[in-house]
Amino acid sequence: MTDFQTAHQLWAPWRMEFIRGPKEEGCFLCRIIREGPAGDAGNLVVCRGKACLLLMNRYPYNGGHLMVAPYRHAGRLESLTAGERNEMMELTCLAERLLERVMKPQGFNMGINQGAAAGAGLKDHLHMHVVPRWEGDTNFMPVLGSVRVVPQALEEMHAALVAELGRGKKG
Repeated sequence: MTDFQTAHQLWAPWRMEFIRGPKEEGCFLCRIIREGPAGDAGNLVVCRGKACLLLMNRYPYNGGHLMVAPYRHAGRLESLTAGERNEMMELTCLAERLLERVMKPQGFNMGINQGAAAGAGLKDHLHMHVVPRWEGDTNFMPVLGSVRVVPQALEEMHAALVAELGRGKKG
C-alpha cells in the first residue's frame, strides 16, 4: 500500500444511501412534482415555475449541482413545448445567478444527457444539469479513489440558495 492509501480515509456516508438503498420505482422527478410545494424542502426544490422546477441534485457531481426539469414527463428536448423550453432556459439562468451569488464559481458545466447512451440516469424525464466549477476542482480524488468531495451539506446549500432567491425577489 502507498502512504496515500493508508494515511487518510474520507467518509461520504450520503453516497451509501444511494448505493445500497432500494431504487425508487418510477420517475423521482414526477414524484417530486406530484408532492407539490409541501415537499419542496425535503426534496431540495429551490423554486417552481409555471412549467418547470429548479432543484438540487441529491447525488451531485460537484457541490451546488442543480437540475432544471419540466413538470411534464418527456424524454426529448424536441417533445417540449416552446414555453417549456423557454422556462427551462430561464430557470437555468436563474440557477447560474443564484450559484454565482452563493458559491462564487469560476465557471459552469451545463447540459442535458438525452438517452441512456448519452449517460442519462433518468432517460425518460429530460432535465438540464447546472454544475458550478472552480479551477483545480477536478483533482486526484475521483481518479484515484473513486471519491468526490462535496464540502457543504445539501440541506445547508439548499437553505442558502432559497434565501438568495428570496433576496432577489425583494430587490
